[in-house]
Amino acid sequence: MTTSEIQFDTPADPVLDGPVLQVEDLHVSFPSESGRVRAVRGLSYHVSPGEVLGIVGESGSGKSVSSLAVMGLLPSSARISGSIKFQGRELIGQNDAELSKIRGRRISMVFQDPLSALTPVYTVGDQIAEAILVHRKVSKAAAAKRAVELLDLVGIPNAVERAKAFPHEFSGGMRQRAVIAMAIANDPDLIIADEPTTALDVTVQAQVLQLLETAQEVTGAGIVIITHDLGVVAGFADRLMVMYAGRAVEKGNVDEIYQRPRMPYTLGLLGSIPRLDVSEKQALVPIKGQPPSLTDLPDGCPFAPRCPMVVDACHTAEPPLVDVDGSAEHSAACIRTNEIAAADAEGAEAAVEIFGAEVAGEPEVAKIPREQRDVVLGLDNLVKEYPVNKGVVFKRRVGTVHAVAGITFDVREGETLGLVGESGCGKTTTLMEILNLQKPMGGEISVLGTKSSEVDSKRRFAIRRDMSVVFQDPMASLDPRITIHDCIAEPMQVHGYSKDEINRRVPDLMRLVGLRPEQLSRYPGEFSGGQRQRIGIARALALEPKLVVLDEPVSALDVSIQAGVINLLEELKSKLGLAYLFVAHDLSVVRHIADRVAVMYLGKIIEIGEVDSVFDAPRHPYTQALLSAIPIPDPVKERQRERIILTGDLPSPANPPSGCRFRTRCFLHASLPPEQQRKCIDVEPPREVQAPDHEAACHFAQIRQVL
Repeated sequence: MTTSEIQFDTPADPVLDGPVLQVEDLHVSFPSESGRVRAVRGLSYHVSPGEVLGIVGESGSGKSVSSLAVMGLLPSSARISGSIKFQGRELIGQNDAELSKIRGRRISMVFQDPLSALTPVYTVGDQIAEAILVHRKVSKAAAAKRAVELLDLVGIPNAVERAKAFPHEFSGGMRQRAVIAMAIANDPDLIIADEPTTALDVTVQAQVLQLLETAQEVTGAGIVIITHDLGVVAGFADRLMVMYAGRAVEKGNVDEIYQRPRMPYTLGLLGSIPRLDVSEKQALVPIKGQPPSLTDLPDGCPFAPRCPMVVDACHTAEPPLVDVDGSAEHSAACIRTNEIAAADAEGAEAAVEIFGAEVAGEPEVAKIPREQRDVVLGLDNLVKEYPVNKGVVFKRRVGTVHAVAGITFDVREGETLGLVGESGCGKTTTLMEILNLQKPMGGEISVLGTKSSEVDSKRRFAIRRDMSVVFQDPMASLDPRITIHDCIAEPMQVHGYSKDEINRRVPDLMRLVGLRPEQLSRYPGEFSGGQRQRIGIARALALEPKLVVLDEPVSALDVSIQAGVINLLEELKSKLGLAYLFVAHDLSVVRHIADRVAVMYLGKIIEIGEVDSVFDAPRHPYTQALLSAIPIPDPVKERQRERIILTGDLPSPANPPSGCRFRTRCFLHASLPPEQQRKCIDVEPPREVQAPDHEAACHFAQIRQVL
């Protein structure tokens, strides 16, 4: 559908010259028991028509609060001062009735959680139509037609029927697309996107970013995109603003900031991101410590307690934003910008040099050829299915969910295997089957040389001592009612360790994961997310396992904290000779930490092999699409890359396509002549050797460079 097909009966609102949004000296604070929380402190920025401004920073830096202030959505307890002008009109001080005329029509917002942004009891089409009816004098029929057009525009297949569906009937990516359709329904002049891709798979993330670009073309709006990931905005934003402790610490053109950052905090954020385009393992920069309390900020620079370049002068006064290298287009809040500019390296290389990060060495066992090392985990044609039942009193089976459809791989001693794929591909089901240590429905699981089908309860108990797990959500995996000491000690108590041995080992485990033993008397709620994940790792290592299963262990963390946890995992692998099964959807993390990688799609492993071989020369179209969807924190490279956007959503595992399961979304299949397409439809492709330690399941596998 072209943009010319989407028209309104009412004339467009007049557009004034100058910035569409001008924020000057914005302050926002909230009351709390420990004093006022100064969430935003003297923030100033502007957004021009058709421009994309990226706002980045760790959780708690004030990114979302500043945007909610623009929308007028802060609670009544918030104290707001400064100026927010939208097309020259002051918004601070306007009553809710006046702001409601602007919200949704002139300014729209895309929230992080699309399910919370949609009402569950109304259809998606009705909710989009409502956004039009509130602001436009059009008929219900015209609004409903417009809603269908918008759903079609944002890539929802069969839009006429899907408009009648409820939010829970949409996938996460489809819900986010529906929210974007609602955001552009009235041709706004400004779109604010608050972490619009955080909870999404990388393929869906690529679709959403492309969709925001389309929305900008359709509406001509300025866009503010808020994120904690500098990779997401590299090729999308025109200008960048880095926030820390409620204020901007660096602002400027995207290319300038990525290539020549002049604030140590920006350097740390850039250095903390694993690079998909770097084959040699790079050192990741963890920014030590935590952001300061916004109720009791330290004297001087708020970043000083965490800064590797801190000097006495940093503690005397908070540095203002000043122009860098005489350019009004680039400013930074640091008194040592000249020393950073004088460094030989730039960007992430300068971060490693300044923060002093190092790459962990390989474990001793890695020096032994892979085929000579012991297999610690082996899967042979593993199958797991679930019945689909219908009826309440008299249940009957009406189908089968093929969650895992015959997968085979092994993990050797001292090795990390990354298991990747979209949500719904069967990764978690595979993990549950491994951890369950029961006879599988089909195939075989072997853990430390013992087949699960031959394991009795006594042997199962012994194996659990040598195999541990680290879960995605560290808070959910730690009992909030017991101290950290008891959380870590619990596995040892179950396995019969003496009290003296436990009391000796628990402090050692705390030191091993970079925490202090004096913190053992605290409770999980008193720690940050990254610290809780370290505690979860300490608990997993309590019994000195040989195999650690990691289920998305860093996906919920800020990038700076993520870098610290990844470095810790590599250091522990080097020291203890551990083997990891690392499940993730972020392939840049997998490239950094894994030795081998297995790519899953709809219950099957469609490509597997040595990590550099798979990443540098992917053979399967799905792997190629996954790799192309991962953003690279380099604006120049991002703009030059070819993005492979997968169409449609993952098919239902209850009704997988015949032949090749990926063919319904495969760009290669669509380009083949009919006789070759017939082979994809009728014959399931086997995994075949493509290169040394590299297999792919594709009839027409070919190398395609995507990095």
